[in-house]
Amino acid sequence: MTKICLIGAGSTVFARNILSDVLSNKDLAHCEIALQDINPERLTTSEVMTRRICEALGIADRVKLVCTVDRAAALKDADFVILMMQVGGYKPATVTDFEVPKTLGLRQTIADTLGIGGIFRALRTIPVIFQIADDMRRYCPQALMMNYVNPMAMISWAMAEAYPDIRYVGLCHSVQDTSQFLARVLGEDPADIDYQCAGLNHVAFFLKFEKRLANGGREDLYPRLQKIARDGTFPPDDAVRFEVMKRFGHFVTESSIHFSEYTPWFIKRGREDLLEQFRLPLDEYITRCERQIAEWHELRHELEDESRPIEVTPSREYAAAIIHSCVTGQPSLIYGNVRNNGLIENLPPNAAVEVACHVDRNGIQPIRVGRIPVQLAAIMRSNINVQELAVTAAISGKREHIYHAAAMDPHTAAELSLAEIAALVDALVTAHGDLLPAYARAAA
Repeated sequence: MTKICLIGAGSTVFARNILSDVLSNKDLAHCEIALQDINPERLTTSEVMTRRICEALGIADRVKLVCTVDRAAALKDADFVILMMQVGGYKPATVTDFEVPKTLGLRQTIADTLGIGGIFRALRTIPVIFQIADDMRRYCPQALMMNYVNPMAMISWAMAEAYPDIRYVGLCHSVQDTSQFLARVLGEDPADIDYQCAGLNHVAFFLKFEKRLANGGREDLYPRLQKIARDGTFPPDDAVRFEVMKRFGHFVTESSIHFSEYTPWFIKRGREDLLEQFRLPLDEYITRCERQIAEWHELRHELEDESRPIEVTPSREYAAAIIHSCVTGQPSLIYGNVRNNGLIENLPPNAAVEVACHVDRNGIQPIRVGRIPVQLAAIMRSNINVQELAVTAAISGKREHIYHAAAMDPHTAAELSLAEIAALVDALVTAHGDLLPAYARAAA
């Protein structure tokens, strides 16, 4: 019986997406689902939700369901381990990542991937993921870790560096979401689109975006996208990505709200005109989290109300497809985050890259890309500098590299002096307190 373990299963909405996909597949319905979370209340809601999904699909007698706060018990003999937790939670950690930088005038939109917020999310998250990896070595050494936790690139880099023996892939939905978004902008059926995408998580670019024609030929859709960029007829909330495509020739995967804080170009003190021009809502993630918390309480009542039918709908996540291919051998193609090792020639070999991957019984098999356009590689390297230094801080335990990572961050460096950056790092270390391990609290 295939065992699938969800760590952070109290993320009920995300767990619902993953489990709806897995349990709807008849080849996977006879399985064991282990739900683990450190929050018993949220875990109970996810347990109810999982049981009701099984009942709705008529497979309650085929699924063994285990719910526990004990991580070791959840991991024991697992075949697949799916990570979906947020270390430190919205409060206090995420709020701290926003509020402390604002005291020095540094503003952010999402703060979970790069920037000062992404760095500190990595510093408190990587040690926890290393603990899970240690447990996997002991309780399920052959399992595949599928990570959905941000900052994806830094975590994927750290895992490849410190735990090369653990089978690992980092997963996101930005590639598939953006391909469908572009098809809608063009008025095309996503089923008719072929594309190639490569780069870093959230900073991957579509190298090819084409439409299959009835006569067997293909139409390059980039000229039409470029015309939309020139004419300004794109969705107004995506002005950043169309501006970047206009200047650099290719469309990036993650949203404009995300991408705006990976560069020095869009969020600047004293330039409120840029925020208005590119429709960038500062503190957007704070607003989103508050909304999601309110929605979770509503969802909890809905899920626990047995009189209300539960909907089991497919999601756009890759987890179920990966599990199915590994179990049955039927191949699938996904986009995953893995160690570069020459997959993208003009990026460092130890970086974590997001590329197409073939999946079958042999697991995740990344597909070599070759060289990417030099201007795209340059954007990526500005992010890789930060990722490498943050991972080095996490693995080496040297606080000095936290300063280095923050100093090299494109957005932070565009706003603050070196002295201000050092003061900000110190303030964040103090504010996070016990959420950071000893290496971050020690003097440099």
